[in-house]
Amino acid sequence: MATTLIKGGTVVSATGRGKADVLIDGETIIAVLQPGSALLGTDISAAVDTVVDATGKYVIPGGIDAHTHMQLPFGGTEASDTFESGTRAAAWGGTTSIIDFAVQTYGQKIQDGLAAWHEKAAGNCAIDYGFHQIVGDVNDESLLAMRSLVDEGISSFKLFMAYPGVFYSDDAQILKAMQLSRDTGMMTMMHAENGPAIDVLAAQLIEQGKSDPFYHGVARAWEMEEEATHRAIMLAKLTGAPLYIVHVSAKQAVGQVAWARDAGQNVFAETCPQYLYMSLEDQLGATSEKYGHFEGAKFVCSTPLRSHEEGHQDAMWQALRTNDLQMVSTDHCPFCMKDQKELGLGDFRKIPNGIGSVEHRMDLMYQGVVTGKITLERWVELTSTTPARMFGLYGKKGVIAPGADGDVVVYDPNGHTSIGYDKTHHMNMDHSAWEGYEVDGHVDTVISRGKVVVNDGQYLGQKGDGQFLKRGLSQYLT
Repeated sequence: MATTLIKGGTVVSATGRGKADVLIDGETIIAVLQPGSALLGTDISAAVDTVVDATGKYVIPGGIDAHTHMQLPFGGTEASDTFESGTRAAAWGGTTSIIDFAVQTYGQKIQDGLAAWHEKAAGNCAIDYGFHQIVGDVNDESLLAMRSLVDEGISSFKLFMAYPGVFYSDDAQILKAMQLSRDTGMMTMMHAENGPAIDVLAAQLIEQGKSDPFYHGVARAWEMEEEATHRAIMLAKLTGAPLYIVHVSAKQAVGQVAWARDAGQNVFAETCPQYLYMSLEDQLGATSEKYGHFEGAKFVCSTPLRSHEEGHQDAMWQALRTNDLQMVSTDHCPFCMKDQKELGLGDFRKIPNGIGSVEHRMDLMYQGVVTGKITLERWVELTSTTPARMFGLYGKKGVIAPGADGDVVVYDPNGHTSIGYDKTHHMNMDHSAWEGYEVDGHVDTVISRGKVVVNDGQYLGQKGDGQFLKRGLSQYLT
């Protein structure tokens, strides 16, 4: 089996940093050594197959994006990244594992939905992948089937308080699913927005002739997110289920999460890069020569981008510092403008919801280190260690330690990354939502289970490098 030595770098964990060399044998880290250590011989470099020089650079555990949607059918089309293209783009950006969502649609059996996602992903992924299960039809049959998911390595399921007629679950269905969550230890993940009320507001805006993408954010008002978040928390409290709120964007919703956590409840939440950097005014309200006011369609996602004037973005950064938010995922769900986002010309309700970010999460969060919003250690914690712990992967993923998978990123703090469609863009999209963003750092080398898949601006991996991750129960519960 091939051996790799990463030498001369600063190993960064969620709890500290220090100079160390990392030795990988085959797919597994077997030693983390003090520089110059003779424990395994006087010249390890001469004895290994590959030496990666990390002098002056950070050595971190590979990123884990715990919220992606490859090939997701939505709004009459399908997310433009396949498991092959999306995971390759993730690797370029320093992410070595994703957790995607298998989908059960209304009237479908859970087992059939899961089998369909295994078929999409198997043999196609550049990096390791796992699944959460979307439950779009909570009934007696699906509740029974959900009990077997843990044995399949799927220890979390997602419900929607939004999208009536598509994925929506009412409070009675949520209650029943949360009772199962309590009994099995599975994590209930929740899209917390009041969908029926949002649909009324959206219809009223269209009737008033307000059809541009900007009004997507107006219809999905922060009150709708705060209310649903509170309702989900109360149902979780009643049942004793652990709860994870996905893609939090409103500062008021963060307040609900903080309130529950302060009371000792097992409530957790993530945000996404778009809610840290983008806004209702600047992105959803954007115009361009090509698209006019429809330019904002590039940034239509749900929950929506929030008003910069109201301070939601600063509140998200603060919550990441105080651990009221525990993770940063992407909710990667890319759509091209041509023939996809354009489905919503004249009616923002028909714009497919999603932004492509899987390639840029690690860089965008590192920029938060540069600007002093988070620490270097917190960067690793938010993007790798906590996702591993939250979703039953820690020990093998999320840490550089003997026995862990050889998922390692060498990151150059003195490098630079210019994001743009013609610069750094490997996602299957005809535009970059992050056009023009500059990052004071660079992903130099990416190692996935011991194999160098990205190095010095070259992609060295291939389709099928990734393996399915059978996850255990959450390791983050109190």
